[in-house]
Amino acid sequence: MSTPETPKSFPAYYNYYISLSSGDLVTNMRKAHDTTQIILSRISDVKAEQAYAPGKWTIKEIIQHLIDSERIFAYRALRFARADETALSGFEQDDYVTQAQANKRSMQSLMREFACVRDASIALFETFDAEMLARVGTANKTEATVESIGRVLVGHEIHHMDVIKAKYL
Repeated sequence: MSTPETPKSFPAYYNYYISLSSGDLVTNMRKAHDTTQIILSRISDVKAEQAYAPGKWTIKEIIQHLIDSERIFAYRALRFARADETALSGFEQDDYVTQAQANKRSMQSLMREFACVRDASIALFETFDAEMLARVGTANKTEATVESIGRVLVGHEIHHMDVIKAKYL
């Protein structure tokens, strides 16, 4: 799969995430997550509950954010791939992080859940053919292709792992 054309109304900030995922999408989903699991496996529960600055998320909160975002984006991809033309709403990531209470969970629990969610996303994206990947839908008042959503998932994960490496470790 090549890097997809992004619909004109796709938020520009997603272009950065998409740019981090050239080449085969499913292969990138696997590789990015393997790297993530290695990085996270080296972080203690105590370290993972610390933010690098006031008002910033902890590592556990970042992981929970990745899990929640992946579930929402995979759902969007499924709806769009099935040619569902219903416009989907957005979500407020900060509210999700606050309500999830990730800091009460173990790193092992969060990592296991993230692995399960990514495995489900990979299984889903493996079923999409070229026609499905090219389908466009609307979420949060913007358009996106199914393939772009998958690439955002990969780039979003890579971005947050880069932040963890630069600011937390």
